Amino acid sequence: MNNSMISAAVSMGAMQRKLDVLADNIANVNTDGYKKKNVAFEDILTNIQPQLKDFEQPGRRTPLGYTQGYGTRISAQTLDLSQGPLKETGVNTDVAIEGNALFEVRTGLTLDSSRAFTRQGDFQLSPTASGDSILLTNTGYPVVADDGGTDTFITVPAGYRLAIGADGSVTATNADGSDTVNLGTLKLAQVTKPELLQAVADNLYGVPQNLNVGDVVQTIAASPGTAGGAAVRQGYLEQSNVDLTSEISDLINVQRAYQLNSRALSSADQMMQMATNLRG
Repeated sequence: MNNSMISAAVSMGAMQRKLDVLADNIANVNTDGYKKKNVAFEDILTNIQPQLKDFEQPGRRTPLGYTQGYGTRISAQTLDLSQGPLKETGVNTDVAIEGNALFEVRTGLTLDSSRAFTRQGDFQLSPTASGDSILLTNTGYPVVADDGGTDTFITVPAGYRLAIGADGSVTATNADGSDTVNLGTLKLAQVTKPELLQAVADNLYGVPQNLNVGDVVQTIAASPGTAGGAAVRQGYLEQSNVDLTSEISDLINVQRAYQLNSRALSSADQMMQMATNLRG
């Protein structure tokens, strides 16, 4: 009976975490660039308990012994980085990635601050003290570009219009089109070990501090028109890759599993009370 209570209680904890993940996915079904989370379960200390030879009766087809476990736990939480549908907006600061890549941003206002990554491309131009504008995410993180092998922020001169090519090249053109300024190329990163990438605040992804960033993501160049290559689409936003129907179906299954474990816990408690009353 103690084993039944332990198994049910542990499994309920894992189911609760799964419910939290499903709730997070459902809540972000309309969040641009959101990537759904998945969890994997594993058994805890499963073993075979032997039985006496006397249990071996004529006609018994099952082997002696029974499986005893202590519930299940979540062994890993991963991100589903599959492509979401693209939505045309016509806004020149909206940018989407078509393919396997992430935008690189900084969590501070300096280039030496921590690196983070996102697929949410609803960027904004924020004016600076000099009158120019800097390209930021919708939560205020500066977007990083590569300018001849050097990381830089994208700063658009006053009176110029931003343009981003399919290869990620960033330029700014003045009102009459007589002058064009090269602002570098959007810095893109491809995830090599998605199981190590962690979701952090504001729809950003980061690498744990105890890991080398280069072991989890690698910088790539956009290659539109190439099989398996990434392309940048200005005037588009990538929508969430959450399938609401699938998430609701999983939610119902997990709720039923949670209820089953709750009943098992309640039944084990009642059996222990009966045993205590018999001894009394």
